[in-house]
Amino acid sequence: MIFIKRVYDNFSDNDGYRILVDRLWPRGVSKEKAKIDLWLKEIAPTNNLRKWFSHDAEKWELFKIKYMEELKEKLPLLKEIKKIENNEKVITLVYAAKDENRNNAVVLKEVLETKN
Repeated sequence: MIFIKRVYDNFSDNDGYRILVDRLWPRGVSKEKAKIDLWLKEIAPTNNLRKWFSHDAEKWELFKIKYMEELKEKLPLLKEIKKIENNEKVITLVYAAKDENRNNAVVLKEVLETKN
């Protein structure tokens, strides 16, 4: 089972294995407070895509398409996450963006849930 959660939200034992899926470490969050099991920054959108999107809601649909294209080049990382999910049963993709509905973790979760 895959969940997504902001790094700024309180940690819960129900989070399972926590994977930070952002390229940059979240501002103002210590490693102890974040309780991250794995920082998989390579799965995050490229710097160019991240900067272009800049969390602009009007660019969301195109961002999703572009990020999904990037993820096609990161199949080993997707398989690694799926393997962790199989072993841990519950994983939480952790992100820092303010918009809980339009961020890379939302797209990544969608892609992972369509993979067998």
